[in-house]
Amino acid sequence: MHKPHVIAATLFACCLLAATPSLAPAQAAAPAKPAVGAAIPPAQVYGKLLSGMEQEFVSAAEAMPEDKYNFAPATGEFKGVRTFAGQIKHVAESNYYFFGGSDYTEAADKAQTDAIEKLTSKADIVKALKDSFAKAHVLVDSMTADNAFTNTAHGTRAGMVAFGMAHFMDHYGQIVEYLRLNGIVPPASRGGM
Repeated sequence: MHKPHVIAATLFACCLLAATPSLAPAQAAAPAKPAVGAAIPPAQVYGKLLSGMEQEFVSAAEAMPEDKYNFAPATGEFKGVRTFAGQIKHVAESNYYFFGGSDYTEAADKAQTDAIEKLTSKADIVKALKDSFAKAHVLVDSMTADNAFTNTAHGTRAGMVAFGMAHFMDHYGQIVEYLRLNGIVPPASRGGM
């Protein structure tokens, strides 16, 4: 028969082993939460929002099978709406406008839009979308407390970033409907994201 102090000592030893960093499974340390009242750089605030929204949007774009990329709702008040591919291309094009910052020119915007409009395969359209989000991150990562509210070609960096995120999330809502009309649950609604 085991004595209670032997069982307790064994449990204590197991707990110590599990807590030893070199023997315990590797776990990523959660970033420290900023103190209340601490200033958080605009790039960090907007960057976190952009990354989360980007993940939802790109995963939804990837969830639609290629043979459904030309889908557009036909029943109800949907005359003249963009196809699924059209929605994705529109967001990719618009991201260059909203997140262009000081690099934006009308000529470059037209060239980028024309190039994206010619894309037909899912792989090329998704790549263009990802590239446009990479461009968005360049502007967001360059935001500081000093330049967030200085003018770019279209308005302040902070304003354009906020407007750009609102714009693509409006289209996210539309592509979610397109997915569901095709019997596909959007990845963000499946859990685990």
